Amino acid sequence: AIHPKVLLKVILLAYAKGMISSRQIERACHENIIFIALSYGYAPDHSTIASFISSMQSEISSIFSDILLVCEELDLLGGTHFSLDGVKLSANVSKEWSGTLDELKHKRDKLQEKLKRVIAEHAQADKQPEVVVQRQKKRERRFQLQVERLNEFLKDREPKIGNSGKEIQSNAVDNESAKMSTSHGVMQGYNAQALVDSKHQVILSAESFASQDHENLKPMLDDAKKNLVAIGKDPDYFQDKELTADSNYHSLDSLKVCEDEKVDAYIPDIQFRQRDPRFADQERFKDKKKADAKSSPFSATDFTYDENKQVYLCPNGKELKCHAHNQVNRHRTYDVYHARVEDCAACPLRSCCLSKSDASRRYLSIQVDTGQPNLIDVMKAKIDSEQGKKIYARRLGIVEPVFANICVHKHMDRFTLRTKRKVDVQWRLFALVHNIGKIHVFGALI
Repeated sequence: AIHPKVLLKVILLAYAKGMISSRQIERACHENIIFIALSYGYAPDHSTIASFISSMQSEISSIFSDILLVCEELDLLGGTHFSLDGVKLSANVSKEWSGTLDELKHKRDKLQEKLKRVIAEHAQADKQPEVVVQRQKKRERRFQLQVERLNEFLKDREPKIGNSGKEIQSNAVDNESAKMSTSHGVMQGYNAQALVDSKHQVILSAESFASQDHENLKPMLDDAKKNLVAIGKDPDYFQDKELTADSNYHSLDSLKVCEDEKVDAYIPDIQFRQRDPRFADQERFKDKKKADAKSSPFSATDFTYDENKQVYLCPNGKELKCHAHNQVNRHRTYDVYHARVEDCAACPLRSCCLSKSDASRRYLSIQVDTGQPNLIDVMKAKIDSEQGKKIYARRLGIVEPVFANICVHKHMDRFTLRTKRKVDVQWRLFALVHNIGKIHVFGALI
């Protein structure tokens, strides 16, 4: 048996040098003199390394807190401004194994048919050269394992239900991972999150999720508070402190969390650049042909209100009468007006007014001022202010270099383990390596 401290040293050094594969680490323990010295010549097997990482769920939190305590003792934590962001990393599984239960059953049936054909071909290939026979056997075994994997997964399996109440795609290999949209297309993976202190970019909390950013603000704040309490900080550590996050975190629930925690948050909506005069010329970078091809429907500003009749007049002069008063949609209250079906059917501006070609009439939602402060509107005003722009601009230089260091410099561009609990350990180990690097660089200056 190899002492856990020895294994942890080997793994942290390997991650610091960009080795994420357990087989790479095993090879280094045989060939690299530094790894040989750290492992005392034991040269742990790749399966031992992978099993050790997978078994650290209960210990990783305390180790993470111990490193944070060292950062605190060296005065590396500023405690005034924090930034939250995430990076989507591929899971150790192919997205081809994803689908609804019906789709996976169909995939299994197709594989079973293919397996029968391969077995028939194998029977005919017995008289062929040995190389051909071995190749056929490998194909047969591969399809057989795939069918067995799907049968095992589908056995007594309940559909995976999303937030909308509808079934979402499961994955037969790692069902806790999810399909995620990125700038490079759709991938099967996890959303790795990090909450970073602004002073020296020390990570206060690190966790991976299979959900979108706007759902992760509360668990990340809670985990960071737990880590900080473990090193002797006050439970209200984030009260009145600045927190910046990009527009992916903008939601009413996230803003309510910040209000309840009394955090001075700066989380813009997705339209904030369109209101910023500094981005007034951003249209010149867009494809004009595509922009012209999209004919956007008339907005509420194109309709005029007739106070005498209490109706709205469309650009063609037709009336839209009130259909419903004080309708609550997510976080705002609206009065809903609609036109007559006959008016819209024969309207020459129909294609410019209706967003869908099969729509029967035009609806118009007019926001009602309820007199109550709205968190969304308050945040918009906060972000649009000069002070808000300056504070939010700090986010880019605080949290993005952290992901550049981990994902590019240290080659953590994918997870090598499966299931969320194991992926969490791997992500937090890389966060540990990042924080140890900060201790090495800035701790020596104290």
